[in-house]
Amino acid sequence: MSAERTEEISESRVSSNPPVSEDGRNSDTTRNLVAAGDATRDEAAATRNETARRETARDGEHGSAASEVSLTKLRMQNRLPALEDDAEVGVQKEHVVTRDNKADLRFTGVLLASAAPASAPKGRWQEYRIYQTNGGKHVFSKVARSVLEAGNDTHEAEVFDPSPSSVPSQLIRSAREIAQARPLTWMDAAVGFFGYDPLAKALYRKLSVRFEERVN
Repeated sequence: MSAERTEEISESRVSSNPPVSEDGRNSDTTRNLVAAGDATRDEAAATRNETARRETARDGEHGSAASEVSLTKLRMQNRLPALEDDAEVGVQKEHVVTRDNKADLRFTGVLLASAAPASAPKGRWQEYRIYQTNGGKHVFSKVARSVLEAGNDTHEAEVFDPSPSSVPSQLIRSAREIAQARPLTWMDAAVGFFGYDPLAKALYRKLSVRFEERVN
């Protein structure tokens, strides 16, 4: 093989790999930068999501995610201070009062009064109710609600039986009251159950009896 032939073949092999243009190198660099930017954004988004998840778990039921709000209880909150059974006050019917960790109370009678706050800015509120049974007993109900799905409502209830022989339903009286043989009334029992917080006072004002302490 001649030296000229060998030189031609060498030139042909070199020319089979054309030089990369400056534009081509710039395009590759741009693609690499874009890919790196996407990866950084994905990593930042994953970090934000993880942070939000941890904050929600830490806050528990105080988390503000819209998915945690019960739409049913949100409607109840928006209706305050009105309650769903306001129209049943004074109506003779069968009632079922829920109690936590105890048997529910079923009786026939009337709802004497109910009370709820005008608003619940933190998504929590209480509902107080007093019933009278056809047998002359009184039922006191206290419900604590949360607008969140995770915030379970709590139900408390107590029965007052005016019969002196019904010891469990009587509140403990002082020695002076016993000496005076003062019978315990359902009004005393109501105060013992609800106390004198603003909502309890609003409940008492709806009744035809007076709960104020008289000073001479």
